Amino acid sequence: MPRPQSLLSLEFILLSGISFFAFCNIAVFYGFYSYLGQIGIPVEWRGLLVGLEPFTAFVLRLLLIPLISAGNAARLLLAGLLLLVVTLLSYQWALTVPSLIPLRILHGATFVLLVSASITLVVQLIPEGRSAQGFSLFSLSTLLPYALMPPLAEWLLPHVTSAAQIYAGVSLLAIPAILLLLAGRRRLAAVVAGLDLSLTQRPSRQQLQEDFQRPEVTLLLLVNLCFYLCYSTVFYFMKDFAGQLDGVDVGLFFILSTATLILTRLTGSLVLDRFPKLPLLRISTLALALCLFALAQTDSVTGLALVAVLYGLCLGVGLPLLNAVLFMASPPALRGVNANLSLFMMDAGFFLSPWVGGAFLAAGGPIGGLFTGTAVILLLALTLLLAVRLIPGDPES
Repeated sequence: MPRPQSLLSLEFILLSGISFFAFCNIAVFYGFYSYLGQIGIPVEWRGLLVGLEPFTAFVLRLLLIPLISAGNAARLLLAGLLLLVVTLLSYQWALTVPSLIPLRILHGATFVLLVSASITLVVQLIPEGRSAQGFSLFSLSTLLPYALMPPLAEWLLPHVTSAAQIYAGVSLLAIPAILLLLAGRRRLAAVVAGLDLSLTQRPSRQQLQEDFQRPEVTLLLLVNLCFYLCYSTVFYFMKDFAGQLDGVDVGLFFILSTATLILTRLTGSLVLDRFPKLPLLRISTLALALCLFALAQTDSVTGLALVAVLYGLCLGVGLPLLNAVLFMASPPALRGVNANLSLFMMDAGFFLSPWVGGAFLAAGGPIGGLFTGTAVILLLALTLLLAVRLIPGDPES
């Protein structure tokens, strides 16, 4: 069956809604590093515990990539949502290092099931020639939680005994996601049944070997890692950085950056497919690096607000272009695999940044130095992009 030409199908909207509710459970942990300090966790353990959830996802995703296909993704999605409820409720009782370690591992397993299953289905619903628009629109479902949950949690914190009560409350958002999945299971099954057999089967060992031998795929996956090292560092350490500035609420940064990011994605979804994607990706990567250098030097509310807008703009253009370029560099049968490999790099970024960043801060390093370091990493990403050769279907001139 040919790839559908209608992007905004009911199935696409359904999966976007499920992803929105699922990502709310990640976005609410923006202040987890600070929360660990509030419950008495020693500073040398905080970065490790923050990074343990994405590290678990990192390890499990690598094992699950050959096992997940469009044929079994819906069942795995339901299992992940059910595990999510158990995980979030358990934070109320996990108050020590020995109890938090297995909980963070369970949280990572939950996350990898949810996201891997979801993206495996979504890539089968994106029409050829509309990859940038497809990833821009789908990513809105993963971005809105980051705009909504931090300010909502900051508003709720004075009214609860601890952030763990907020984590438990977020588990209620799994209920509408489960209901959406159950209501749309027949439509998803019909879509999967209509796909070519090669798209619903697990990839063979030979296909995977050939995929890793594609230099453009390897380079783009490394660029993904660089982007997510940047994104996760800002996500985990912005609360502490903003705390150094008088009168600054970290919710301001997240509202401005995510609102700009969302507006950019909405606008970009209409125009990005009209431009050569690789050169534009290189420009946005350079701009994001300069933005991180500026963030490290920010010392005022006005400066932070301006950087937040620029940061959202750069990410809003760069990430969907990166996903679109990887999509076009991948053969149809391996697009789900490569999309999950890009998420594998996201996991790596999200566990490496708190571990390395936490160790850097524990050693007495300035928090602004973390943002300078990520800017340098993005310059490295730019050199990798310069090595990527012309991608079929995306003219550079």
